[in-house]
Amino acid sequence: MKGDLFSSEHMVQPATQAGMTVENAKCIRYTVNGEMLARQGAMIAYRGNLQFERKGQGVGGMLKRAVTGEGLPLMAVRGQGEAWFAHEAQNCFVVEVDPGDEFTVNGRNVLCFDATLAYRIATVKGAGIAGGGLFNSAFTGQGRLGLVCEGNPLVIPVSPQYPVYVDTDAIVGWTAGLSTSLHRSQSIGSMLRGGSGEAVQLMLQGEGYAVVRPSEATPQKAQQH
Repeated sequence: MKGDLFSSEHMVQPATQAGMTVENAKCIRYTVNGEMLARQGAMIAYRGNLQFERKGQGVGGMLKRAVTGEGLPLMAVRGQGEAWFAHEAQNCFVVEVDPGDEFTVNGRNVLCFDATLAYRIATVKGAGIAGGGLFNSAFTGQGRLGLVCEGNPLVIPVSPQYPVYVDTDAIVGWTAGLSTSLHRSQSIGSMLRGGSGEAVQLMLQGEGYAVVRPSEATPQKAQQH
């Protein structure tokens, strides 16, 4: 076959390393030799001897997910082979997590990750159900984490002298060493008089990095994720 479709730009090449790699801007390849984890429904192709199993979260996890609207709907991928993962043609990135690190990320941005990583549901201080339900997944251990983002994310350094304020619908994640709280930039009276509506932001303080996507989630998108 000939044509641009069959050029080297689109042709899958033999794997050069085990584990997770970025196949292209919209897709992550995982060369499986054992087990890895991915969000349910994210596998777009695979080859080899692989089994896919929905991963239960236990009664406590199911309850937590129902209450918070977070929780990661995961599947385990086991065996030997290659699998490709993507989500709504969003851009893909890989984060290396080392011992002692913690990377907190919005569940809607998680695509896949090594089984050597552990995660827990974390909540933003002061952001309960009435405060917008800012519940995220904090990853620790050692391994790689594959993320998706609508567009190319901004990585903003945070220092004690310069805290960063992020729209709660635009935050992707942040590194260890940062504390979070909600910041109100307007009074309710100002909003009623025709303010911008950007009343609450996530304030990140300390030393680290904030990852922000260049768009806000629409209400429909937020509900789907």
